[in-house]
Amino acid sequence: MDSAVLDGIINKLLEVRGKPGKQVQLSEAQMRMLCVLSKEIFLKQPNLLELEAPVKICGDIHGQYSDLLRLFEHGGLPPRSNYLFLGDYVDRGKQSLETICLLLAYKIRYPENFFLLRGNHECASVNRIYGFYDECKRRFNVRLWKLFTDCFNCLPVAALMMKGYSACMGDFLLTCTIWMT
Repeated sequence: MDSAVLDGIINKLLEVRGKPGKQVQLSEAQMRMLCVLSKEIFLKQPNLLELEAPVKICGDIHGQYSDLLRLFEHGGLPPRSNYLFLGDYVDRGKQSLETICLLLAYKIRYPENFFLLRGNHECASVNRIYGFYDECKRRFNVRLWKLFTDCFNCLPVAALMMKGYSACMGDFLLTCTIWMT
């Protein structure tokens, strides 16, 4: 994807800052492209990320897009700040599509500075029940939900921070052991 096109998508997603609940009108084709391109990046990067500080660690956005925008407002937009998100991007909130699209767009734009882990809500059997499936179906179609699910299946599951810290989604189906070095 051309960087100008990607920047246009990011800018469109950021236009609703200060307008809580306002939906962003991305096309299905734009969302599909975000899924395909980010999936390619996830498959090239390791399933266990090894990151160096400084990194801002965030978790459990759950479709609360206005919270995500406030988080970036306080922490700084990428690439000024490096980020690690611990999962649970979708479900429960009303704007899961905007939330995951902005996160995927930043992953594509800054693949070495912006990291996403898989949480339990990035699992089809969970987000089928808790709202993401319904949001995709209501606003677009089930095929789009399946494409997001394929993308989620490629997300890394854990990260090690230099200095011995580790991070993963607490309720994901794995156990993380912290080895202090």
